[in-house]
Amino acid sequence: MSVNAIHQLPRGFLWGCTTAAHQVEGGNTNDWWRWEQTPGHIFQNQKAGRACEWWSGRFEEDFDRAASMHNNAQRISVEWSRIEPEPGKWDDYSLEKYRTMLKAMHQRGMTPMVTLHHFTNPLWLADDDGWEWDGTPERFTRFVRKVVETLGDLCSLWCTINEPMVYTTQSYIFGDWPPGVKKRNVAYKVLVNLLRGHTQAYHAIKEMQPHAQVGFANHNLNLRPTGNSPLHRPAMNVVDSFINNAFLLALRTGIVHLPGAGNVTIPHAQNALDWVGLQYYQEYEVGFDLRYPTSLFINQHKPHDMPVGPKKWGGLNPAAIYDQIAKLTKLIDKPIYVTEAGVPDPDDTIRPGYLIETIRAVWKAANFNFPVKGFFFWTLIDNFEWAEGFDPRFNFGLYKVNFDTQERIPRRSANLYGEICAANGLSSQMVATYAPSLLSSMFPGEAGAKEVKLKTNGNRVQNASSSPEKR
Repeated sequence: MSVNAIHQLPRGFLWGCTTAAHQVEGGNTNDWWRWEQTPGHIFQNQKAGRACEWWSGRFEEDFDRAASMHNNAQRISVEWSRIEPEPGKWDDYSLEKYRTMLKAMHQRGMTPMVTLHHFTNPLWLADDDGWEWDGTPERFTRFVRKVVETLGDLCSLWCTINEPMVYTTQSYIFGDWPPGVKKRNVAYKVLVNLLRGHTQAYHAIKEMQPHAQVGFANHNLNLRPTGNSPLHRPAMNVVDSFINNAFLLALRTGIVHLPGAGNVTIPHAQNALDWVGLQYYQEYEVGFDLRYPTSLFINQHKPHDMPVGPKKWGGLNPAAIYDQIAKLTKLIDKPIYVTEAGVPDPDDTIRPGYLIETIRAVWKAANFNFPVKGFFFWTLIDNFEWAEGFDPRFNFGLYKVNFDTQERIPRRSANLYGEICAANGLSSQMVATYAPSLLSSMFPGEAGAKEVKLKTNGNRVQNASSSPEKR
């Protein structure tokens, strides 16, 4: 027997979806566009091309779809290469187009969150060594000033850089993204410059718009040691401290730790942060392995007990988003937005349960007064998934997209997410409808109706109960 109840999120909680310019706009000419021209870089040598045709106007209908799901916020990015096609030369048409997008959000009752750098760079910047060059933070800040000057009356929630550690590792350690470098010392230089770029942009925005809230999006992996060997946990801790924590801790202390290369002080970085974005998708096992000398003998792989999903994607453990929220709260005492969470699932068989377990864990975190303020699902519509291109195995959208016809078809999860957003919470009726196998564990019977016991830090807490649904 289960109870009829709802896990209610705090009043004013933001609900939305996240998109990125290059993945949905179409027609961009940036370093990713050039990367796509070389065979072997993208799945089946695909190109972003027209993507989801946002630049030709389809953002309006997709914002209508978001509004129909009762989203009260939306996270988008602006494309640097459009706004500044040449150094110091601004494209007024592009800036006005982004104004139109933000106005469209406001007309639909949605709060904009704008990301200023989401993996792509103008060609002229890439040709001048990109983020390897020490002058790039100043150029980025010049761009940020222009964007805030033009859009600041329509946005006060800014995300400076999306997943800086992912950008650093994929582009400069693994070499899978442009510019395709595989040198750890270069990656460290890029990381330092990204920190400088965020820091300078933060102070520039606060100078221009004191009431603005400025953060960045941190990609967090849930990690566990490969086995019981005493060598595996230290290997896991190296990955955790670098991938999950390095950028964040540098903004707490003003110092970034580079494994094997010492520390670098970043002037004015300490406390240059109003909020932190959590991007959580997957779990990996990490261990010491002599077969991987180029990665400090560290092997990171998908857990063997999680065969679901694409092999390279990692394991799914949606409930662990609670642990990541708790960890961020401990590391840095700032408000948290879940700026991305999602699952690649073209048939929408995993996504409903994944979404339910994720929202349940977010509710649990809010119930323990962790400062989580909003949730942005990745993603609104299927799009161009970087090196995975249009590979259907990496369809993340609440809406399926036919890229030949540009038709959008709502998946069942779109209906579920709409119900969650409308209710500002997760109800037992939703679970019974969309993932009934989870009902008894999430909304237990008569004993659970009186008291829901939640586990945190090894202790049982008895004052976190669900509230009955209103009839």
